Amino acid sequence: MKESPFQTVKEKFKDKQSLIKAVKALTSEELWVDGISQKGLDRVSNRKLLRLLEILTELKSKFGSRGKLIDQLLTNQNRLKDRDYRSRLERFSTPQLWDIYRTQIKRQKATKAG
Repeated sequence: MKESPFQTVKEKFKDKQSLIKAVKALTSEELWVDGISQKGLDRVSNRKLLRLLEILTELKSKFGSRGKLIDQLLTNQNRLKDRDYRSRLERFSTPQLWDIYRTQIKRQKATKAG
């Protein structure tokens, strides 16, 4: 049976405050667009915090910054010179950008397989 988010937090971080500190450590300007205040993380559910931590960790290891992720999204769609689309992507949150990237990768794999 799958662990609940509360159990995962207890096991890996011991308490929610430690999880929030880990997320805050990754919310630098190069990875994060300030959509919520730092005080707001106290009110976010454990499940969302765990997902956010996973996304920010993967993003940092694969790309290093949001800008490089946006560049990769534009490259995958052959739209590197499209400034309007770039500015639109820059307004998206980091998790939204990550979901778009994962969708593009799945489509590429399906196209190659099919």
